[in-house]
Amino acid sequence: MEKETTTTHESSRHEDTILEIKNLHIKYETDDATVYATNGVNIKLRRQSTLGIVGETGAGKTTTVLSLLKLVPDPPGVITDGEIYVNGRNVMEMSTDELQNMRGKEISMIFQDPMTSLNPVMTVGDQIAESILLHEDVDKREAYERAKAVLETVGISGDRAGEYPHQFSGGMKQRVVIAIALACHPNVLIADEPTSALDVTIQAQVLELMRGLKEQYQTSMILITHDLGIVAETCDEVVVMYAGRIVEQGTLQDIFNTTKHPYTEGLFNSLPNVNDRSARLKPIAGLIPDPTVLHTGCAFAERCQYATQACNEAPPEEKWFSDTHMVACTAYSDSSFHIARGRT
Repeated sequence: MEKETTTTHESSRHEDTILEIKNLHIKYETDDATVYATNGVNIKLRRQSTLGIVGETGAGKTTTVLSLLKLVPDPPGVITDGEIYVNGRNVMEMSTDELQNMRGKEISMIFQDPMTSLNPVMTVGDQIAESILLHEDVDKREAYERAKAVLETVGISGDRAGEYPHQFSGGMKQRVVIAIALACHPNVLIADEPTSALDVTIQAQVLELMRGLKEQYQTSMILITHDLGIVAETCDEVVVMYAGRIVEQGTLQDIFNTTKHPYTEGLFNSLPNVNDRSARLKPIAGLIPDPTVLHTGCAFAERCQYATQACNEAPPEEKWFSDTHMVACTAYSDSSFHIARGRT
């Protein structure tokens, strides 16, 4: 199914789109070089769904989501092209006041490390109440009472609202960060590697909490992670990024059961085989490309076992295998091409 299916894809599946990124190009300009962070990213998020963004460090995942809040540091970050829509409103055209109101009210973000996300000299109750005061028409007393209620929602006694971050464990700190993010019931929740700083046993508790709160508040969510296990447990749809571009996207079933891109195949092959502990890992050969160089062809070609000369000559075009499943890979110009994992 070639590009003609994109008409159906655009018109029918995303009528309930809450967030959309179109042709996003972001670069970081420094005295030494220019880093090309995103190179034509297109993403749509459906209401009440969870979208996972997967890729190695340096793929452009965090830069992409920071752009949704217009938080790409400028300088050195520059958005050179693209449009970003939240609830049909163009973020790129919002005033400073509109952006301030959107952050926390319409979109909230849970950052990777709770140690650096919380103010060490403010009580956790005051930090949650601060967000409520900023976006809601309430006085300080009511904001603080609501802050205590939000703490209860994430499994922390409201009586601890007067305590400071250092009095909480790592997992509890992350619950506080989640409480701050959800205090004003945002439409979209962005979670940037929300459990990577936590012990494995605590990770599962935090992820289960996030899933439950997402359902309770009917929130849409974007989850950035390098952990395909978390994606499998949490996400409805998946975007795979490499060198600032989306190389594959689809439903969870599309990506896990009918993998199409060689890079996605490499990510799965890098996982331990729990059914065969003697099996050797198959890491992706080579290193991620230099982000200061814009590639004429496919950025993954030099690491790809299926690459041909054609892969180096022009950027890969998007090919839709269904209304939900897209891959950007030159090899699929040959209708007989397949990857080992992609066989069905």
